[in-house]
Formats: sequence, C-alpha cells, structure tokens
Amino acid sequence: MKILVRKSKPEDMPSVLELIKELAVFEKAPDAVEVTVAILIEEGFGETPLFTCFVAEVDQEIVGMALIYYRFSTWKGRSIHLEDLIVKDKMRGNGIGKELYTKVMEYAYEKKVKRIEWAVLNWNEGAIRFYERTGAVIMKDWYVTHMEEAGIKNYIANL
Repeated sequence: MKILVRKSKPEDMPSVLELIKELAVFEKAPDAVEVTVAILIEEGFGETPLFTCFVAEVDQEIVGMALIYYRFSTWKGRSIHLEDLIVKDKMRGNGIGKELYTKVMEYAYEKKVKRIEWAVLNWNEGAIRFYERTGAVIMKDWYVTHMEEAGIKNYIANL
C-alpha cells in the first residue's frame, strides 16, 4: 500500500471534517463536533491561517489527517500543538498514523520548534504505547484543562 502524506488543501476539508467526526465517535462524544467545512477553510486557509493540516491518501482517498498549530512556551519558546492525529478506523494498523506522526515531527524539526505537545486519552493504550516507543514523554502528573464557551460566558457574566 502506497501512502502519500501531504499538506492539505481547501478542497480536502470535507474529508477532514468526516475524519474529525469519526474521531468524536471513537472518543465517545459523537455530538460534540461544531466545526464546519466553511470554518475549516476560513481558519486554515484565510489571510492568517490558524492551523496547518496534513492528510494521508491511499489510492487517492483521504484516510488520515494531522492538524497542528503554533504555541508559545514561556520556558522553551516556539512550540507546536498537535491537536488531532486521526486515521480512519478501517485503515488503522497499516502505518498511516506513523506516516502522519513522522510528517509532523519533520515539520517541527524544519521549523526549529523546541517542543511538540499533544493530549492523549488515558484509555487509548495503543496510542500511548506508540508515543512512548517513539520517545514521547506522557506527563501523567498534569491535567488538561478546558473552559468551554458556556463556562466562559458564565464566568464573564459573574464578574
């Protein structure tokens, strides 16, 4: 199987959104996706793109993606956040995830970033084992913290 990993284009965003929805199902949150194709195109390919996305193709079908964006670490400087690395369920186990992961690492190396950060669910044992085999450090003493839109509004309303 020949895997082609490349930077995404606006016309890839419907396939990217389908992968995002598949990930939401995998992560047991099937109704959580609010982003649309239009938002992905506007935010990823507009005047000031907020993210870079790589897609993996097999036989001209997009079967995986990795979405990254820049962050800034007060300790290290420029870093990259890997928001999601997704491979279609039917295509897992074929090395597609590793190809996407490698592309992200190569991109970060070329851009001379000091660190790549991402989150992994504690029950996703296969991903954890893969990341550890590659030399990634799973920081078990840190919690990922989110403030959703409703929480933001509530906080501001109660100032």
